[in-house]
Amino acid sequence: MERTIQILLVSGSLRAGSTNTALLRTAQAVAPGGVVGLLYRGLGALPHFNPDDDPEGGPIDPTVADLRAQIGSADALLFSTPEYAGALPGSFKNLLEWTVGGGETYGMPVAWVNASGPAAPTGAADAHDSLRKVLGYTGSDIVEAACVRVPVPRTAIGSDGLVAEPAIREQIAGVLATLARHVSDRLADEVSEE
Repeated sequence: MERTIQILLVSGSLRAGSTNTALLRTAQAVAPGGVVGLLYRGLGALPHFNPDDDPEGGPIDPTVADLRAQIGSADALLFSTPEYAGALPGSFKNLLEWTVGGGETYGMPVAWVNASGPAAPTGAADAHDSLRKVLGYTGSDIVEAACVRVPVPRTAIGSDGLVAEPAIREQIAGVLATLARHVSDRLADEVSEE
C-alpha cells in the first residue's frame, strides 16, 4: 500500500481576501486520493529574520520552530505568492530566510503556482525568478512540471473562500497530482537503491 503524500501549502500573502490563499485552500479541498494538503497559517507571526536569532544548535523562536517542523514533516512544498513592487512580498521572503538555517528544504520537492489574472501580464515573473533563486540556494528540488500559472479571478472565489469554477479546480488538482507523482517516483527510486 502506498503511503499518503503530504504537501505543505504556503501562501505568500497576508491579505484576508488573497486569491493566492484561496487557491491553496482549494488545493486542500481538491487534493487527489493519496494526497493531503496542509495549509501553513503562521506567516504573519514569524519574527523578522536575524541570523543572531538562529544560532546553530541553539534555541529558536517557537513560531520558527513550528515552521521548520511543518516543513520537516511534509513530503513537498507548494507555494503561491503575489508580486509586490516587482519582487516577493517581504513577509514571504522573511519566511524563506528562516528556512535557510534549518536545512529542512534541502532536497525537498517544491513547486509554485501563480494565481495572477490577465491584468498582470508578466504573471509575477520577477517574484518567481526570485523564489527560484532562493530555492536553488537552499538546495530544493524544483519540480518544473508543477510550476504553473493558474489564473484565479476574484469572481471565481465563492463565499466559502474557495475557487468555485470547475476548470480552475481541475488545474489545481492537476498541480498537486504532478507534485505528488514526483515525490512517489523519488520514494520508489530510494527503495530500489536500497
